[in-house]
Amino acid sequence: MAVKTSIGLDIGSTAVRAVEAARGKQGLSLTRFAVQPLPAGAVSGGVIRDGQAVTSAIKHLWGSNRFRGRQVVLGVTNRQVVVREMAVSNLPDKELRKSLPFQVRQILPLPVEHSLLDFHRLAEHGSGSTVKGLLIAAPKEPVLTMVNTTEQAGLQVVEVDLASFALLRSASRLDAVVEAIVDIGAQATTVVVHADGQPLIVRTIPRGGHEITDVLAKRREISEEAAETAKHQVGLVPGTDPEVAAVVGEAVRPLVNEIRSSFAYLNAGPQHSRVARLALSGGGSLLPGLADLLADQLGVEVVLADPVARIRARAEGEALAAIEGCGAQAAVAIGLALGAGVVR
Repeated sequence: MAVKTSIGLDIGSTAVRAVEAARGKQGLSLTRFAVQPLPAGAVSGGVIRDGQAVTSAIKHLWGSNRFRGRQVVLGVTNRQVVVREMAVSNLPDKELRKSLPFQVRQILPLPVEHSLLDFHRLAEHGSGSTVKGLLIAAPKEPVLTMVNTTEQAGLQVVEVDLASFALLRSASRLDAVVEAIVDIGAQATTVVVHADGQPLIVRTIPRGGHEITDVLAKRREISEEAAETAKHQVGLVPGTDPEVAAVVGEAVRPLVNEIRSSFAYLNAGPQHSRVARLALSGGGSLLPGLADLLADQLGVEVVLADPVARIRARAEGEALAAIEGCGAQAAVAIGLALGAGVVR
């Protein structure tokens, strides 16, 4: 059997990350991982602001590494993405997608003509004339800009996927516990709550690590570089610098409240599900003391997500060594490379 490769490409606020996975006789294996930093402001809130800089970074990523192909699965994160549970007419997939603009026009906060729509079934078969699932709506222009920017670097985008679904594939633990995966990026935080791999809620919070750095820089009247260093060295642990820890605690409080409100929404919904475990990923998950704070404030078990758990035993040495050093920030790219069939 010929080896088939899949490459996940994650364009974040601070860097472009790519993961290559190969499927052969021994199953799925991780074969390559690389990161290329982006200049400040090139990507903001999931929207490309400087296409030339992003294209250049992707070209450099491919030129400096030995990726086996140029076809990629591209991840999308945007503050305007809507993921909402609803029931729609139970039609074959192709017909269902064609009918979505007419079925959801009245409830969608985005103009249908400026949106990309999809539907993720939560059951294989609906009950009678309807089927329950997740409506996915993304603003068309930022997604097309991301695709065009990627293809200008000489790559071919064969699929576009939500970063939140990629997180679910790479970082979820499949058991009887309702789990929240919380991926804290530089400018946005993704919350995916699932039960044994089945998504319950998906939300993007427009808060991230940069907000904490900005607050710390202004309150202490120091440069952003110095604030970033202090944030990583002290975080929420007051032992070395109580004043910095106090400011970071104030700065992180709005994010904690947003996560709490997401859990409350789920608990008050029709499924009455209560989150019992929180898995942290993303660069912001490395903030010292954050796991303990979330466990105390939210009353849940908090663990660090392990996005290579499913394929660690089948990862090539060089790729595994590269990804182990920054696995928390690689969860989306890994999930994109793994593909939709790997969560089970």
